[in-house]
Amino acid sequence: MAAKIIAFCNQKGGVGKTTTAINIAAYLAESGKRVLLIDLDPQANATSGIGIYLGENDKNLYHFISGQALAQDVILNTGMENFDILPGSQDMAGAAVELVSEESREFKLRQALFPILDYYDFIIIDCPPSLGILTINGLVAADKVVIPVQCEYFALEGLSQLMETIELIKENITPNLDILGVVLTMHDKRNKLSAAVVKEVRRNFSGNVFESVVPRAVALAEAPSYGKPISSYSSFSKGARAYKNLAEEIIKITQDK
Repeated sequence: MAAKIIAFCNQKGGVGKTTTAINIAAYLAESGKRVLLIDLDPQANATSGIGIYLGENDKNLYHFISGQALAQDVILNTGMENFDILPGSQDMAGAAVELVSEESREFKLRQALFPILDYYDFIIIDCPPSLGILTINGLVAADKVVIPVQCEYFALEGLSQLMETIELIKENITPNLDILGVVLTMHDKRNKLSAAVVKEVRRNFSGNVFESVVPRAVALAEAPSYGKPISSYSSFSKGARAYKNLAEEIIKITQDK
């Protein structure tokens, strides 16, 4: 059966998008699913966040999307069972420029992934924090979208624009694209504002918000600097529990749909 492809997307930076993509990929792999994490962001934080640093001549996602390399030349194992990565690099900034003038530019990632869809149960795409051509490629390649939203004052800012983009892609390119859910991140239970944001998001996206809420936690912030997902870095922390629960929710929802 072909992989379920989930894009993690929010054009606002600093919402815990990459942290969420890494940790959900890791917990899905831990549960026995075969997982590929795609680092579509030119900052390549998902790649360094699991301890992978490419050399100057190493192939990366840019070579894969542009047809200069096959999947087997680019995909790396993360050192965890069932968990591979298609590593990103700053070259992806160049890819964004090159794609603008190409035909069928929105389909490049989708087309490139086609031969490997049967190898994985889940493909997780970490999109850049923008609504540019790379993010459009991530959304067009995906079946589902997860939107991380931080529990802070401007949480809902820009979300209507993202929703419009998803709707346009759904109407014009991939009718099957759906929002899997909104995940609330950086929640501080001591903070009244966090509680207010949770309430507001649940009201605005009724039935579309995950039960699991990710706390603001030191261990989650530290783990990427050690090149580890939270499951390896601090498996009994509150951040680890939250992401494990969220991964279980995602498995259940995608089985039901």
